[in-house]
Amino acid sequence: MSVLLQMAMFPTDKSESKSEYVAEVIKVIMESGFPYQLTSMATIIETPKLSDALNIVQKCYDKLEKLGSNRVYAPITFDIRKGHDNRLTGKIKSVEDKIGEVSK
Repeated sequence: MSVLLQMAMFPTDKSESKSEYVAEVIKVIMESGFPYQLTSMATIIETPKLSDALNIVQKCYDKLEKLGSNRVYAPITFDIRKGHDNRLTGKIKSVEDKIGEVSK
């Protein structure tokens, strides 16, 4: 099974710039040991089980709460597919096989 989790998470009750808080969330994701891809609008993480993905979401929220956040915004999307893995890179390769290299 492959669970792709796309998420962005940041406090809405702090400064206009969010990079300080996003960096702390990314540290949590890095520490999870699962492959991830940071983009300018969200982070995509691949886990083998839904419970792993949900655990990452919880740990990210816990980190922001520990930093004093009273309100957190977090759009979260899942793509769960049985019988597949390595979709974080495989889905991009599938498109590149059809049209050539794309911007990453």
